[in-house]
Amino acid sequence: MGVEALYKNYKDPFRRKHVFFDIETTGLFPRRGDRIIEIGAVAFLDGTLEQEFSSMMNAQKRITKAAQQVHGISNEELQNAPEPETVCRNFNDFITGSTLIAHNAAFDMSFLRYEFQRHRLCLNNKTLCTLQMSKRQFPTLPNHKLETVYQHIVGDKQIKQKHRALDDARMVAAIWMAMEGK
Repeated sequence: MGVEALYKNYKDPFRRKHVFFDIETTGLFPRRGDRIIEIGAVAFLDGTLEQEFSSMMNAQKRITKAAQQVHGISNEELQNAPEPETVCRNFNDFITGSTLIAHNAAFDMSFLRYEFQRHRLCLNNKTLCTLQMSKRQFPTLPNHKLETVYQHIVGDKQIKQKHRALDDARMVAAIWMAMEGK
């Protein structure tokens, strides 16, 4: 079953807003100055796909070679991207009143908190982690990377993770819905 079919069949009995999100960064450590360079998210409201959010941002920070090898985003691509404050304010509006769900949420939330603090934005959303959920639900998988869990749940062995924020956020949504039986 593909992502589109999972979206179509998803029903939320509690009528809440869930935002499945992912980020791409310049490196691994926000406390060492690494920054978010892309945010992607998918929002469901009352069990219906409401909208998507996708934006790159020019954080004025060089991307490490290791990070660039993962997501393929170059420093040149960010030159005309919006400023972080604009993107963070828009994303804050997008996630207001929602539960945030990410794969390896601790990593994504550490960067999101760092960026929000820089721009004096409050981030008090409830957070869920599909990485932790998948470790409990599928303990025998060879690993619990996003692509591995997605392939196991959806059954599409041909999919290759693109490591771009919106594509990854869509995969997170599919994983969560399948694990929650929605």
